Amino acid sequence: MPLPRTVVITGANGFIARHLRDRLVRAGVTVRGVDLTADPARGVRAGSTTAPGAWADLLVGADAVVHTAALVSNVAPLDRIWTINVLGTSRVLDAAARAGVPHVVHLSSITAFGHEFPDGVTEEHPPRITGASYGDTKVAGEAVALATHAAGRVSVTVLRPGDVYGPGSRPWVLIPLELIRRRQALLPDRGRGIFSPVYVDNLVDGILLALSEPAARGHVLTITDGVGVTCADYFGRLAALVDGQVTLLPTAVARPIALAVGTLTRAVGGQSELSEASVAMLLRRGTYSIEKARRLLGYEPAVDLDEGMRRVAAWLDDQGLR
Repeated sequence: MPLPRTVVITGANGFIARHLRDRLVRAGVTVRGVDLTADPARGVRAGSTTAPGAWADLLVGADAVVHTAALVSNVAPLDRIWTINVLGTSRVLDAAARAGVPHVVHLSSITAFGHEFPDGVTEEHPPRITGASYGDTKVAGEAVALATHAAGRVSVTVLRPGDVYGPGSRPWVLIPLELIRRRQALLPDRGRGIFSPVYVDNLVDGILLALSEPAARGHVLTITDGVGVTCADYFGRLAALVDGQVTLLPTAVARPIALAVGTLTRAVGGQSELSEASVAMLLRRGTYSIEKARRLLGYEPAVDLDEGMRRVAAWLDDQGLR
C-alpha cells in the first residue's frame, strides 16, 4: 500500500518526529505538525495536544496522524506526565475522530512491558504497571488508543519503540555523553543489564510501514533493532566516541550513588533523570521480539549498532560536540 498523502505529526519538533518528517517529505508526503513551539519553516504550528481546538484545522483532510508527543520523564510530577501522555493522547484521538482522519499511529514504548519480563517477550505478554511514571502513563495511553480503535471511532496502530538512539537523541546519546564527560557515568550490575537499541532510521522505517499497512491496525507492535546488547557494550561504545569511560559497579553500590546524585542535582535546580526508574531500566535482563512487526509489516532493521554508532560519531563531529 502507498503512503498516505497528508500526515499530521504531534510533537513535531522532537527527535523522532524530525527524522520522520524529513523522510515523509522526501517521499512526497504533505506533512503538517504541531508542537509547543512553532517552526514555520518546517510547517509546525504552536499548540498543545491537551487543547487541540487551537490546531484542529490541521487535521481537516489529513489521511493519518502520527502521535509522537509525550513527556519522557520519571521525575516530573505524575499529574503533569499523565496530562500529556494520557489526557493529551485521548484528546488527539478525539480530534482526529471528529475531523474524520481514518488512521492514527500512536507511539508508545517498550516500557509498557515493565522492567521484568520473559526473554524474547512478545506483544501477547500483558503490560505491567511498575510505579514508574513514564512507563505507567504509556500503558494507560495504549489503553486509550486501543479503546478508541475498538469503538470504531478511528483506526489505530500502536508501536512500541525500543531504546531509540541516533543523531540528536537526548536520552540515549547526549545525556549519557554529558555524564561520561563529567566522569559520573556508572552502570549497576556491572553493566550486565540488557539495552535494546533501535536506530532512529529503523524506527522511521517501522512507522512508514505502519502508515501504509492496513493489516496492522488495531495491533500493538514492538519495533527494535531485533537484538539486545549489554549496557556495558552500548554505553562503552558511546564513551569511546569521546575518549571517556563508564564505571561498572555492583547494584548495591551503584543504586544509592545514582539516587543521591539525581536527588541533589534536582534539589539545587539542575536537571537529572537519575532515579529508581532509570536504574531499573539499566537492570533489564530480557530482550523484545520483533517477529510480529516482521510478519504484519515486513519490517526488517537495516542499520545495525556498528553503523548506527558511526553515524552518531559523524553527527557529533558535524555539530562540534567531540
